Amino acid sequence: MHAFDVLGDPVRRRILELLAGGERAAGDVGAAVQEEFGITQSAVSQHLKVLRSNGFVQVRPEGTRRVYAVAPDPLQEIDAWLDHFRRFWEPHLDALATELARGKRERRLEAEGG
Repeated sequence: MHAFDVLGDPVRRRILELLAGGERAAGDVGAAVQEEFGITQSAVSQHLKVLRSNGFVQVRPEGTRRVYAVAPDPLQEIDAWLDHFRRFWEPHLDALATELARGKRERRLEAEGG
């Protein structure tokens, strides 16, 4: 399965967002996703399986629990692919930063009475 096919599903994206904050037990992930999307624990397990089998998450046993964490390699591959396209938005962000700095400078000068 292609990385964008994996990430194309909103449930799987949400699971990754939850795990971006740090490791979480499968039950915690399941409870959050079930509440947000109204799906069963079995469906959550299937999404975790897709993420795991495609290398997006790692799992380790901790007693009776299974603890999940983000695996960085597939995300780094996506980031590398996106490098081909960064030129479309980075100049715009640089220009925005310049305008924000200019506005701050102008406000500061006005506040100083100049």
